[in-house]
Amino acid sequence: MPFHETGIPGLLIYEPAIHGDHRGYFFESYNAQTFQGQGINIQFVQDNQARSSYGVLRGLHYQLNPHAQTKLIRVLEGEIIDAVVDIRKGSPTYGKSFAINLSANNKRQLLVPQGFAHGYAVLSPTAEVMYKCDNFYHKASEGGIIYNDPTLQINWGIDLKDAIVSDKDQVLPKLADLEHNFVYQG
Repeated sequence: MPFHETGIPGLLIYEPAIHGDHRGYFFESYNAQTFQGQGINIQFVQDNQARSSYGVLRGLHYQLNPHAQTKLIRVLEGEIIDAVVDIRKGSPTYGKSFAINLSANNKRQLLVPQGFAHGYAVLSPTAEVMYKCDNFYHKASEGGIIYNDPTLQINWGIDLKDAIVSDKDQVLPKLADLEHNFVYQG
């Protein structure tokens, strides 16, 4: 089965089947029928791609309802630590973080439902990250959590004193001070 539970409801690791031979490899990075076969019915409408160098830390970001986004994240080149935080009010795992190594080599992907803050740190000299979204970018709905909130206990895999973080991401609130409109649907 290509989907693996993470211990957080709705947050799944997707490991596509890799078909390799002497020529290289082939895999379906996304197949709607495979996802629908697992009861995952998502219509993706936007693909995003970012290239970053070692030590870049992006996040933790989300978009408020009604512009919230489900994301399917993968790495095309390099390696990252991808991290999420469940911020759905009423969720049994509210405030819990989860981090995973995603790389071009392991080809794992993370399916992040709406109601999660998301970010990543680059571990390789460069990394190219691509993610599918089920809703369009909406600047006025942006929100986030500060990446170094000690209550989240995220191991970003880099020394945070050397992290390259945008000005915007350096002033995000802590989880305890967060205002958002996500509710766990169980």
